[in-house]
Amino acid sequence: YDAILTTPMQPLDIALGETAFSLMRGGIYSIAFVIVMAAFGLVETWWGLLAVPACLLIGYAFAGVGLASTTFMKGWQDFDLVTLVVQPLFLFSGTFFPVEVYPPALQLIARLSPLYHGIELIRAATLANFDWSVLGHAAFLLAMGTIGMAIAQRRFHRLLLP
Repeated sequence: YDAILTTPMQPLDIALGETAFSLMRGGIYSIAFVIVMAAFGLVETWWGLLAVPACLLIGYAFAGVGLASTTFMKGWQDFDLVTLVVQPLFLFSGTFFPVEVYPPALQLIARLSPLYHGIELIRAATLANFDWSVLGHAAFLLAMGTIGMAIAQRRFHRLLLP
């Protein structure tokens, strides 16, 4: 990053570049998954193509928060904390089975999970089951990514500029 900052680039440019790179990778992966789903007949309507922008929104949310969180890590051992966060996200977000099977207290926690909101967006797109809650899920992910990017930019500025 020091070499980048010797140019007219600013810490915000670094944060945007890192996020853009992760979104390009995520976009390629999500397009490949939608193609495979279509090949197996799992996409019943053209609305299923909206799963790609939904995946990009999920990627933006996690890229922002992920980038912000890495600015607080002191060494590579701290990356074990990522597993500590990601594992419960998968278990308690409706990825493998509906959130409704949990007790009410765990349902509330699961509904606060960003992965829950992403899964609901993708399910709405692939099943063409849209309602007003889709806007709430999208707004949650957009806010999460934007807040993460703001923190990352501020931390980059503090860490990289004298």
